Amino acid sequence: MAHDNRTTDRSHRRGSVLILAVISIVVLTTLGMGLTTLGYHVRRNAIQIKTEAAALLAAEAGYERAVFWMGQQQDMLSALESNAQGSTGTLAFSESRCGYAVSLHTFIGSRPVYRIISNGYSGAFSRTVDCLVIQAVSGWDMGKCRIPTGPTTTSPVNFGTGELIDMPLAINKLNDDPDERDIYISGAPTFRQPVAMAESRRSSSGTDKYRTVMPLFTRGIYFDQPQSRILDEPSMAAKISRFRSSTKSQFRYTPVASAAVTNPIPTVQLEFYVDSQDVGKVRVTNNCTVRGFQQSADNRTYDYRITPGSNGERYERYSIYAYHLASAAVPGNGDRATHSLTDTYVSQALGAVQSEPGGQIFVDGNVVIGGDMTNHNGDQLIKGKITVVATGNIWVADSIRLDGAHDLDGTPSASNPNICGLIAQGVIKVVDPGMSDYSYVDNQPVVPRLFSYEPIGVADFANSNSSTRHLRHLPNPVIVEAAMTIGGGGWGAENVQRRAGWTTYGGRKEWPGPVDNLIVRGALVEAIRGVVGIIGADGFNKQYYLDERLIEGILPGDIWLRGKYIPAPAGWKDYRAVAIQVP
Repeated sequence: MAHDNRTTDRSHRRGSVLILAVISIVVLTTLGMGLTTLGYHVRRNAIQIKTEAAALLAAEAGYERAVFWMGQQQDMLSALESNAQGSTGTLAFSESRCGYAVSLHTFIGSRPVYRIISNGYSGAFSRTVDCLVIQAVSGWDMGKCRIPTGPTTTSPVNFGTGELIDMPLAINKLNDDPDERDIYISGAPTFRQPVAMAESRRSSSGTDKYRTVMPLFTRGIYFDQPQSRILDEPSMAAKISRFRSSTKSQFRYTPVASAAVTNPIPTVQLEFYVDSQDVGKVRVTNNCTVRGFQQSADNRTYDYRITPGSNGERYERYSIYAYHLASAAVPGNGDRATHSLTDTYVSQALGAVQSEPGGQIFVDGNVVIGGDMTNHNGDQLIKGKITVVATGNIWVADSIRLDGAHDLDGTPSASNPNICGLIAQGVIKVVDPGMSDYSYVDNQPVVPRLFSYEPIGVADFANSNSSTRHLRHLPNPVIVEAAMTIGGGGWGAENVQRRAGWTTYGGRKEWPGPVDNLIVRGALVEAIRGVVGIIGADGFNKQYYLDERLIEGILPGDIWLRGKYIPAPAGWKDYRAVAIQVP
């Protein structure tokens, strides 16, 4: 029987089709299973990413809450020491939650570094934000960029042509007319550093109220920034209380004013120098008496301080410095002693964490810094680290300089280990007398003022009218190398005086006279502006330079008042974690 090749071919084709069909089914089945598995993993990964993102966002929310809490504290170290409510906490959201804790991590020099750990949870996932933060430090912070002109009134004070501000500037928001700028300009001052404003750039109608002055700020202005707590009296009091408790008992002074003068004010006199062995020293004369000069209440001067308890809303005249006296029994009566600055050194501490040591002097009263040398040849020279705190005023009657290397622009070099801090709950003022050397009638000199407003007085209670008082002028320029914090008013030159038809300003005895320079190399925090001079008239021109070492924590005592905390360089990290517990 003959074989049919066509039948065989058809069988082969049907077999091949079947095989192809089977292979296709297998491939499609495999592909379907793969796609199903892939879809499952994609959905699973999407859920994981979403859940982890929710956990991270929750952790970041905890961090933000912790930073907000820190900004509300009167004093962070005291808050942590007392385990204040809010140093740890939890937050709950619809699909996530977090727990956070704030602690002191270390010190950079004397500057605290805090640690925030915030653990976020969502479903089975958790993320941790672990951040080291530091308190923001500016160069010149102002509670108000205005001067008091009466018990409840203030007036603008200008930055003017010829003035140089080479330190970051931060100005609190003034809760008055939203259409008025909170910084005042006359002419073309020079701003070399960024400026932070707590107010908005725009007025209530939306116009740019800073448009005309923006070219002056070559490093920019940052608006809507957190405010300094310098006007918060409880914050200042809390920091000073901690400073007092950490100061050695032998360097806590409560002076008594015993001299029979008008308006006696209890004061401690400090004189800084470097001895022949190259050792930094301070000569302390306790129980001095400042003769307070009380101005008439006729609004002719700008010597105001904040009325305590008014939160910066009321102002009062205070008795300015005329001269001061020490007992003739000094030094035999124990009121005078000389110390090496290192004798005053202590460390801030919280648990096992300690700052680098630095000097601290606390005065429950007032301080005069200056000696009796008339030629100002470096008698206020500081070699060491020292912070002086006064519950009253600090009167600066000499230039204050730091020993050690300085850069070509005059600021202390980065390697210079010496620093000075001045903190007052009252005012800090330059006191080379603002009253003239002479009485004037119709602008003509008549009689020398034998007993008016002398920077450094006689050292004898019983001989308070002695002709041996030092009638002298401060140098030109006056140089103050210090970080200053003024809780009860402003930094400036005392006794800005007006008299019939003519005016003297800004703390210089000379009249008429040139506008001299007041140079600050350090930092400045003031509750309200103080008068330094009148632009183009008399007094002092401002030339302020930031001592950048302050950012590195060289100043003892930690009395910074900015309400802003920022991550330290390289201080932020976030990561996955399992079963993390809030410490």
